Amino acid sequence: MGEVTASLQRPVSNEGRSRLVRHVDSFEIQPPTPPSHNGVPRSAWARARRRVSRWHRPYTAILLVLDFGAAAFASWIAIQLFDQATSGFSGSHTDLTWFHTISYLLLPLGWVVILWSNRAYDRRYLGLGPDEFKRVIRGAVTVTASVSFLAFSTKTAPSRWTVGTALLGGLLLILWGRFVARWALHYIRRRAGQAAHRMVLVGTLPECLEVYAAVTRSPNAGLIPVAIHITDGYAAARGVPTPVPVHAGRDVLALVREVGGDTIAVCGSASAEPGELRRLAWQLEGSGVDLVVAPQLTDIAGPRVHIRPIEGLPLLYVEEPTLSGPALLAKNLMDRVAAGLGLLLLVPLFLAIAVAIRISDPGPVFFRQPRVGHEGRTFRVWKFRTMYVDAEDRLASLTDQNETDGMLFKMKEDPRVFPVGRFLRASSLDELPQLINVLWGEMSLVGPRPLPADDGDFLGDVRRRLLVRPGMTGLWQVSGRSDLSWDEAVRLDLYYVDNWSLAYDLSILWRTVGVVLARKGAY
Repeated sequence: MGEVTASLQRPVSNEGRSRLVRHVDSFEIQPPTPPSHNGVPRSAWARARRRVSRWHRPYTAILLVLDFGAAAFASWIAIQLFDQATSGFSGSHTDLTWFHTISYLLLPLGWVVILWSNRAYDRRYLGLGPDEFKRVIRGAVTVTASVSFLAFSTKTAPSRWTVGTALLGGLLLILWGRFVARWALHYIRRRAGQAAHRMVLVGTLPECLEVYAAVTRSPNAGLIPVAIHITDGYAAARGVPTPVPVHAGRDVLALVREVGGDTIAVCGSASAEPGELRRLAWQLEGSGVDLVVAPQLTDIAGPRVHIRPIEGLPLLYVEEPTLSGPALLAKNLMDRVAAGLGLLLLVPLFLAIAVAIRISDPGPVFFRQPRVGHEGRTFRVWKFRTMYVDAEDRLASLTDQNETDGMLFKMKEDPRVFPVGRFLRASSLDELPQLINVLWGEMSLVGPRPLPADDGDFLGDVRRRLLVRPGMTGLWQVSGRSDLSWDEAVRLDLYYVDNWSLAYDLSILWRTVGVVLARKGAY
């Protein structure tokens, strides 16, 4: 349980002040802290202090080396693949030297410069989200345009195949290098808690706890709340269990230094007090501490949020979710093509699984159950049967052993599942026949999981899941599957409905591979 403190300052000596911290049941003396600055005495020509959080500096240096090396390696691959690589350059020693200088030095250096100008090394876009990769792709377009312009303006006729291979290879290798670097960063954050931001949350206790829950759901984000500073007085936190210490009446910058933080997150209504947020920003000038504002908008992805300043007032525009249009048509086409090819390629595996099921328990190979789909339409889902034929009759005797708190019945050691069925569930192979539902347009590759038609009326927020077609995999599956609570599963499904995109679908499909191999939450 967190600790609630209130700071009362009084003069003690000429050397400083002592701070008396009031606990719920006791008092504690804390060492004095230096006075904070509001930015006014600081000279306009003075250099600001280095940021307290410095994890991004070595990470950026690694990315610079990786990007340069990837571009140079792509040039080497292109030169090795094509005999006419030196086209446009004479065979003299000088021209060949110039050609290799361009290929292995100037072109990779151009990649790095253009990526830097596109803010692909900006610490705010590193480590999480698609913005980093979007900026790399945008930089690749600029590199291609620049190379084309230079070749045209200098009347050089390089090998188009060589140049195209070098540029496309450079893009793919840079993206791959950044993916590997991000994976390593996430691993360090999850395992060691390093390369992260230590945050102090400022606001009312409910708002701070909501932000705490949001940022700690994803350890990959590298945001670690270490303290809460409540603005409505320490009495508001009395008797409320908190995951981190709670303070009140403190100088926020002094508190940040005391707990070793590097970021202040202003939560909810605390950011709406006239002038307070601006004065806090002034106070942090030159301190090296980052300031983050967490508005009262939860589960809304960045592409739907836009800021438009009006006379110094930043207005936050929230667009409606995109549930129709060309992107949806592309998603449907991708679903049908992938499902058709998948069914053709998986015929031998389907036959082997069918034989294993019939040997384990005589009965039908497939299990078909009514599920609720897009806009409330009911369809029958295809799955490989993993339970004994009398599983439905035995369900009534097991309902009191349900290990989930939602609509679905789940048991880690369900006696109705036969051994081969247990393997099929753990490996998610029992879900593969749903490619038939995808081919027929009843399901999608990615979306909320279809729920049984007789397990509820889908009232309230849950009904919003029906705005899109259910999927074979989804945000719920890659975030924990059966290990999640019902409320958390619904929240993830609703987040997907409100923020889906083709890029997000591809990201979920990629994450599904790792989840399936790890057999996480599958039973």
